[in-house]
Amino acid sequence: MDSFEGKIAVVTGGGTGMGRELCLQLVKEGCNVATCDVLMENLEETKTLCQKVNPDILVTLHQCDVSSEEAMNHFRDEVIAAHGDKINLLFNNAGIGGGGSFMNPEDRADWERTFNVCWYGVYYGCRAFIESLVNADESHIVNTSSINGFWASLGPNTPHTAYCSAKFAVKGFSEALVTDLRLNAPHVGVSVVMPGHIGTSIAINSGKVLGRPAALDMSEEDIKDIREGMMNSGGEMSEVVMNLSDDQIREFMHQRGIAFRDNAPTSAGEAATIILDGVKAGKWRILVGEDAHRLDERVRTNPESAYEASFIEATRDGGDLVELIGTTEQ
Repeated sequence: MDSFEGKIAVVTGGGTGMGRELCLQLVKEGCNVATCDVLMENLEETKTLCQKVNPDILVTLHQCDVSSEEAMNHFRDEVIAAHGDKINLLFNNAGIGGGGSFMNPEDRADWERTFNVCWYGVYYGCRAFIESLVNADESHIVNTSSINGFWASLGPNTPHTAYCSAKFAVKGFSEALVTDLRLNAPHVGVSVVMPGHIGTSIAINSGKVLGRPAALDMSEEDIKDIREGMMNSGGEMSEVVMNLSDDQIREFMHQRGIAFRDNAPTSAGEAATIILDGVKAGKWRILVGEDAHRLDERVRTNPESAYEASFIEATRDGGDLVELIGTTEQ
């Protein structure tokens, strides 16, 4: 698929970050877009920006919790009603972070919510739209995994099991689809996207999706949990946090989310361009960001050391993952 002009694309998680940038760049190339999110105010802003880029292109907005198959099927029905039953591009992009520890029973709700959004959002998306993709003359599925789809860690002091498990599932599923589609629907392509640290608001928006207050509005109980988590992590913050007031911790968490978004080596716009160029080139494996390429090489070169402190030290000494490690929700 060397051109998106006149095509129809479905983008999940289009309210911010890479999802929004995918919408903007697709619209710029003359592609009609149906996009969903759980936060409609973000989607409205996306549509306003899209109309400024190309007012003649159809952009439809849909509220959808991608972790629900019923909601995803309702989204599909709305898309077909607005755009027809032939879809050319499906970007399963929606994702959140959270639910880090499998060993903490109190984390189970966040754990399963994170896993369900990041894995079932992809699976249900493919199930819902596969018939419409097959109906088109040419089509392509783009599933967003992560560097955490080949490296299940954010460092030795941060449990990160829900997100990593989901992203490994997305990677394996997408790779398996290469053969499945080649045999049963050869006009449908598939790509798995594995971004490194991208400048998005995932660290800020994940809390909203998980039903948590914004960092600056956290309660004393919220602060107590964060303080205990940091002190038990064994990292450098375990000593620093002892001397911070509750308000200082609120400000620290707020600034950490902003730093994750603003200090990334790859912007959301740059990431979207890499993804779309990869689709045009027919790549089934799309690494996004030089940090993703370097980490992929490090893991492949010495997989036995991938979860040791020395691996993290070498990675950070090389300038990678500086803002990523320790930023995701515990």
